[in-house]
Amino acid sequence: MDITKDIQPMTTFRNHSAEFMAHIKATKRPLVLTVNGKAAAVLQDAEAYQRLLDIAAAAEAMEGFRQGLEDQEAGRVRPAGEVFDEMRARHDIPR
Repeated sequence: MDITKDIQPMTTFRNHSAEFMAHIKATKRPLVLTVNGKAAAVLQDAEAYQRLLDIAAAAEAMEGFRQGLEDQEAGRVRPAGEVFDEMRARHDIPR
């Protein structure tokens, strides 16, 4: 991030939005918009945002796997058939 170019007041962005959009698309760097000197929003191109979403989804899946393995190692698991049988009995669902 280049703080001289990538952090801008909202009013400057409003007055030069096309130029900033071209800059974001060319550099692939996000633009931090400020209001009264404080960060208020982050603007980035759609491709970079999608990449961020994909990374977050992969990290979430990996965390789920990690937790599952931890549960298995700690003995906090049961066979699926046992769980399904319990649910059928609890909710009076015929087999």
